[in-house]
Amino acid sequence: MTNAVRPRRSALFLPASNARAIEKARTLPCDVVILDLEDAVAPAQKEAARAAAVAAIRDGGFGARELAVRANALDTPWGADDLMALGEAAPDAVVLPKLEDAATLSRARAALGDRPALWAMIETCAGVLALPAIVAAAADHGLTALVAGTNDLARELRCRAGPDRMPLLPALGQIVLAARAAGLVALDGVINTLDDQAAIAAECAQARAYGFDGKTLIHPAQIAAANDAFGPADAEVAAARTLTAAFDGREDEGAIRVDGRMVERLHLEEARRVLALAEAIAARDRPPLSHPNERDDTYFRQ
Repeated sequence: MTNAVRPRRSALFLPASNARAIEKARTLPCDVVILDLEDAVAPAQKEAARAAAVAAIRDGGFGARELAVRANALDTPWGADDLMALGEAAPDAVVLPKLEDAATLSRARAALGDRPALWAMIETCAGVLALPAIVAAAADHGLTALVAGTNDLARELRCRAGPDRMPLLPALGQIVLAARAAGLVALDGVINTLDDQAAIAAECAQARAYGFDGKTLIHPAQIAAANDAFGPADAEVAAARTLTAAFDGREDEGAIRVDGRMVERLHLEEARRVLALAEAIAARDRPPLSHPNERDDTYFRQ
């Protein structure tokens, strides 16, 4: 299990129609780049954005970053053509927006072929209610991640989600619960704040506390906070090393005493996961942002 751990702390959305943003993404310290063909692209630019995404996949240059593409929904004029093109281009993952049933997973898998992996955005009330059926079909259809679509979900709920996101927390909890039940990755929704680093850090910390593996982002200025929140802290890594060392040679014991508390094999498995994540992060090339708090509108200029 731990050998398969891959950092997905920060997943940056960017318009596939924006060549400058794509080029810049190749240098950013995010774990995942998501080229967007859906919300961030105007209808008149859909076909050009699709071609640009395919070209970006072909050209590569993203290093260790995972490369995903958010397609348009299958019930739109562009969805089928998106999946046909992406099936041939084969990014690491295709993100399906507003997924509400397992049948759509099946249609997407048939259109894409065996690759790439599927990520499902849960951003409607129907999608939340369908989570058990969706994750039950995950293994058969190559679904590997659930992504919270908090903006669309808040709009559909007609709720007023303030800084504490209280009205959204029940749905967010269900997304994490469903992901864990099926062994999937869980990514939190975007935060629209760009300049308030304290607010960004607070929302990332909240998502980490809820059990998410990472957070989707809309701007490079948000990457540092997400990487900090979802990467294991030094104290957490040190505790994991102490625990695994204590179990060395005692793997046949169900529970042992470590630093004045009883720990069980379930704690050993979690400690191993933490160490694998820390090792994977350390192995990555993570160049820092030169000015992480500086407003950069590259991602909003087309």
